[in-house]
Amino acid sequence: MGKRVAIFLPNLTGGGAERVALASAADLAGRGHKVDLLLVEAKGDLLPLVPKGVRVVDLKAHRIVAALPALARYLRDERPDALHGVMWPVTIVAIMAHRLARSNAKLVVSDHTTLSRHVIGSIQRRLLAWSTRLLYPLADVRIAVSNAAADDLAQLSGIARDRIEVIYNPISPPARIASNAKVDALWKGKGPRIITVGSLKPEKQQALLIRAFARLADRKARLMILGQGPLRPSLERLAAELGIAGRVLFPGFSVDPWPYLASADLFVLSSDYEGFPLVLAEAMHAGLKVVSTDCLSGPAEILDGGRYGRLVPCGDADALAIAMKRALAEPADPERVRARAIELTGPSLLRRYEELLLG
Repeated sequence: MGKRVAIFLPNLTGGGAERVALASAADLAGRGHKVDLLLVEAKGDLLPLVPKGVRVVDLKAHRIVAALPALARYLRDERPDALHGVMWPVTIVAIMAHRLARSNAKLVVSDHTTLSRHVIGSIQRRLLAWSTRLLYPLADVRIAVSNAAADDLAQLSGIARDRIEVIYNPISPPARIASNAKVDALWKGKGPRIITVGSLKPEKQQALLIRAFARLADRKARLMILGQGPLRPSLERLAAELGIAGRVLFPGFSVDPWPYLASADLFVLSSDYEGFPLVLAEAMHAGLKVVSTDCLSGPAEILDGGRYGRLVPCGDADALAIAMKRALAEPADPERVRARAIELTGPSLLRRYEELLLG
């Protein structure tokens, strides 16, 4: 007989953690469990991707902490067998509600970034350190998405490193990864195609990527920045100032990034920090050549120190441009990078989530 699992998230905006939660929900539901997606607010671009048979529970709170009473009430009324809180500070509210409701649910918390780099300002940093040290020990299981992120969480929280589980982000790619005519038409040319995917926000450093792209000698090359966010106007201005506005494409956010990845020659990740960059592994599933900053955390683990793609220092536009030029010039080996992606992000990871939640 299946069990009931509750997965608690802020919303379903288009991020890697949200996609992992949806993949886990689909896998659990497919195995006969009852799955509830508890959302602080039932909104986001990924709502249409909620798997069949998974119930969305809208807690109707405008702030994460305001969801505490509704979450505690859910735990008392529904009595799930497991509660999975995803991403600090949602994890903190999950732990508090679990205690408030005196729930017997197995309590799992997971973080999908390098937490010490995620917060800004001394007050928030102190709150992060205090809350993880005080409350994370109360969870039954703590999950980080890379070894470096787990090391960071251990140092931050004071929890022994061997009490933090590492699970790379699972990926369920489509049976066939291919471009289409609509996506191909966006490139407006036959030159080299470079793509990055992610929210347009400071830590993703798309401005660095634009500056590096401007240094390439090949004027037929195109750069596609797939995503949306508050930095789009400033990024468009930067491309115009550098005289490359006609070669930098901003198609916006897409629920389905696979045709865009399949249409490109090279994927570039320019971030200052990550947890486990899901889109880097997705690009490898699509067979792309990849270049990434050697940021905390994830890229070096995914690329095995540079064996499966080029790593460059963070913030170095010249080094990034050189790596892009060399990657474009070398022959592709899609089967090799695809095999690496499958090794790291295959279906066994979803089984591990089930074991930790319900074992």
